[in-house]
Amino acid sequence: MNYKVILIAATVMLSGCSSAPPKYTQQHTSMSTGYQALYQEWQGVPYQLGGSSKRGIDCSAFVQIAFEELHRAKLPRTTQEQSQIGNKVAYGQASEGDLVFFKTGYKTRHVGIYLGGNQFLHASTSRGVIISRLDNPYWADKFWHFRNVM
Repeated sequence: MNYKVILIAATVMLSGCSSAPPKYTQQHTSMSTGYQALYQEWQGVPYQLGGSSKRGIDCSAFVQIAFEELHRAKLPRTTQEQSQIGNKVAYGQASEGDLVFFKTGYKTRHVGIYLGGNQFLHASTSRGVIISRLDNPYWADKFWHFRNVM
């Protein structure tokens, strides 16, 4: 019985912040100074499920730490919880600092920070902390919604 509970818990945890490798990324040169500094500080930090440090970080921890550092805002720890706070924003109305959510699998979700110009900052499973484009076919297909949490 305990084995089944552990197996189910491990499966749920492993599906928390999954993302496939983006086909291309591009730095955004007009993002605010705060997000530029954040990106420079965290760029390339590897993905680690459940991680919350520069040794390894997952997508929701990265967003949580970013909002604490830049806005002194306390966000929930998980992608699921983050997807339920604030207000939904229409695709064409998203602005820098809004959270962007993706459905990357049947029960898996991914979160990043929208930078404007169709780009977002996130901790990807394949490349660590990077900037990716929403119009990348992979991300465009997985897009779920934006949320303003400020």
